[in-house]
Amino acid sequence: MSYQKRTTPALAVAVTGVAVAGAMVLTAAPAAHATVVDVDYACQTPIGPKGAVSPIDITSVKSGSGYRLTMSFRKGVSSSPVELGKGAMNPSAVIEVGGADKGTVKVSGPANATAIPANTPIKISDLTGTYTPGKSGKVTFTAGVLTIKALGTTTTCTPKNNPKPSLELDVTASGSGTAPSTDGELPRTGPLDSAVALGTLGGTVLLTGAAGVLWLTRRTRRV
Repeated sequence: MSYQKRTTPALAVAVTGVAVAGAMVLTAAPAAHATVVDVDYACQTPIGPKGAVSPIDITSVKSGSGYRLTMSFRKGVSSSPVELGKGAMNPSAVIEVGGADKGTVKVSGPANATAIPANTPIKISDLTGTYTPGKSGKVTFTAGVLTIKALGTTTTCTPKNNPKPSLELDVTASGSGTAPSTDGELPRTGPLDSAVALGTLGGTVLLTGAAGVLWLTRRTRRV
């Protein structure tokens, strides 16, 4: 009996420790709120307009400085008048980002693992993509346009019921954003390259860097 009395407090302490540790884990996890949302898709198919309502949920897993998003379809959308053999259908979609941050996340998934019979709803596999926060705060994720490519054709399905967000995250910007593209401008590689690296004058190429300045100066002296 004395043995049981000694172990009971120890067991209680152990259980309490596990509970506290679990509470700490829950507290440390990023705030997230996910829900299943019915999305009413209007699809433009090669054989005419079709539509279907599919419950969709979006989940997230922290991955480095960003989040791995998964978009799941609870029901099939659209259909095909002919059977789609294994691997014939490739789905992709965009997730609309709102709230503190703005933009879209492209998500895609594997081709169909089994054949899809004719005139049956097309079950979309889970679509995944990566989101990197550009701003800090509460960010929402909403199902956007779905694209289905099969047998050389493309079907585009657009939500027409203005669906609510399927996921909300409280995020922190990573601060490692990519600089915007500067198409049409040559890269600047040194302090003397404050102007365009190469220029043309009367069909003759002139260097405006350090070497070009020396060449022009020497030519002037000879003249």
